[in-house]
Amino acid sequence: MPEPRDTPRIITIDGPAGVGKSTLAKRLAAHLGVAYLDTGAMFRGTAMALGEGSWAWPEPQIQKALAGLSFSLSGTGADSRVRLGGVDLGDEIRTEQVGMWASNIATLPVVRAFQKLAQQAIGHTTPLVAEGRDMGTVVFPQADPKFFLDATPEVRAARRFLQFQIMGKPADIHEITASIRARDHQDRTRAAAPLKPAPDARIIDTSDLTIDEVFDTMLEAL
Repeated sequence: MPEPRDTPRIITIDGPAGVGKSTLAKRLAAHLGVAYLDTGAMFRGTAMALGEGSWAWPEPQIQKALAGLSFSLSGTGADSRVRLGGVDLGDEIRTEQVGMWASNIATLPVVRAFQKLAQQAIGHTTPLVAEGRDMGTVVFPQADPKFFLDATPEVRAARRFLQFQIMGKPADIHEITASIRARDHQDRTRAAAPLKPAPDARIIDTSDLTIDEVFDTMLEAL
């Protein structure tokens, strides 16, 4: 896909779970007419493919399993789809359980190295709005601009709870809050690529902002 005129080739949006990254990344990608890369879906797809407890496997076993995985990206904006083995990743990866599995495997350097190469390979083929946890710090340090979104755990839990209600899925607000806090701690303290803003990232606290207000702030930065 040709790079749109006056549009940065890669824009990154990082931040913790439930902060609005996906919604805003899709909207920004659609506005710019470029692809949206959901790297969280890539980690979740990997976690589901490897299965529960895979983070405790010997490294050679993990490497062998990763060698059999192939990611690709299709579409633009909200219609962008991460594909694993040629199959679109859907709602089956969006459970809190799979999210925690993904957080567990994300602590492994061998998994992060595999994901980094897969994400960079996609970024070499098309302009992107890339959303994740280390897009601006590790995977696409050349991106401009970079955004880091944040919000309190309570606000993020309430947002996730509402998402589950809209989807008609059972959810417990206390369990969601506890899960978010646990993932925050694991993501921010892991040795490999901990969750943190890039030095040149624009940090936006979304706790008291609407999606439209955050989006307008991002457009101003562009």
